Amino acid sequence: MSAEVRMTAWVRGRVQQVGFRWWTRSRALEIGLRGYASNLGDGRVQVVAQGSREQCDRLLDLLRHGDTPGRVDGVTELWGTAESDYEGFAIR
Repeated sequence: MSAEVRMTAWVRGRVQQVGFRWWTRSRALEIGLRGYASNLGDGRVQVVAQGSREQCDRLLDLLRHGDTPGRVDGVTELWGTAESDYEGFAIR
């Protein structure tokens, strides 16, 4: 099994108050990722996901090109090594 990675993504657009975090949580759990999605004060949603690189890439692709609620104008991501042992995928 490949080493776990941590992907942090910041999603811009109309992504708050449209069910975006819940949609993200559902997709992440289907893929088998752990982490969380949270609203930021500037209107973005931050997504932190841990799992294999392939799993994180799959979620990132869905964030960019999936049938998301609202409207995604762009996604910026940062990759690193898994740091925390999250249980499930939370909404914060």
